[in-house]
Amino acid sequence: MTRRRFLQLDVFADRPGAGNPLAVVVDAEGLDAAAMQAFANWTNLSETIFLLPPEGDASYRVRIFTPRQELPFAGHPSVGAAWAALDTGLADGASGALVQQCAAGLLAVRVGAERSISVRAPRAKRVSMPSGSDALLERALSGLARGAMAPALWDNGPQWWVVELADEAAVRGMQPDLAAISALTLNDGAVGLAVFAQSDSQDGQLAVRAFCPADGIPEDPVTGSANAAIAAALADAGRVPGRDGRYVSSQGREVGRDGRIDVQVDAEGEVWIGGHVQAVIRGHVDW
Repeated sequence: MTRRRFLQLDVFADRPGAGNPLAVVVDAEGLDAAAMQAFANWTNLSETIFLLPPEGDASYRVRIFTPRQELPFAGHPSVGAAWAALDTGLADGASGALVQQCAAGLLAVRVGAERSISVRAPRAKRVSMPSGSDALLERALSGLARGAMAPALWDNGPQWWVVELADEAAVRGMQPDLAAISALTLNDGAVGLAVFAQSDSQDGQLAVRAFCPADGIPEDPVTGSANAAIAAALADAGRVPGRDGRYVSSQGREVGRDGRIDVQVDAEGEVWIGGHVQAVIRGHVDW
């Protein structure tokens, strides 16, 4: 049995115990997709990643799994992957820039002060509403006070339902119908449903929550790809908050994992998501 280096990280976190937990298997050569999926199911975290030797001009390569499926891109795994590649010596961040290779392609990564990480998300596109979605969406959103933006399905690797609620109180107080959300996402091939609203608090300019019950994740603590999809939707509507396309999202408080995501929509319309990472577990895994 091969022994491999292992990390468990908290991503988008200013301290251990905040943000979104991430399992990291380093030196993942020799594991096939079935073994990776089985291990991701065993960890039972929202995502588990596997670091592999890069191909071409990439700095490192990563495969990303939920307990149920492999994802082409996800935000907190990508931020965590870059941090782990630097921490374990798989990549050199001296230039302040890395290139991540994942199933969604090659993604630019910035390394900032105190090893903060920002990843350029795949460019999101709005997806046509699949057949049967109208009734399922209404059921999933029943009783919720909506915001001005119409709900829409966005694809930036995974697909997310993006829904604006009336205000921060509606987001914070939402009692999700997980069965209805699961039925909606399974019908549409989406990974989850993300709700947001503008916030005037010191925590950030947006309050966000994300639900992925069909993948065994009732509420995901702090979700990079969902926040990137929300940023794309806001940019499309000409409503990006903050200054110079930069703002902070607050997510995870409702599940005791209060996190912060630094979001930027740059001059070219690209969305960057970033934050800090805390290492909680360092060790080895036999699988």
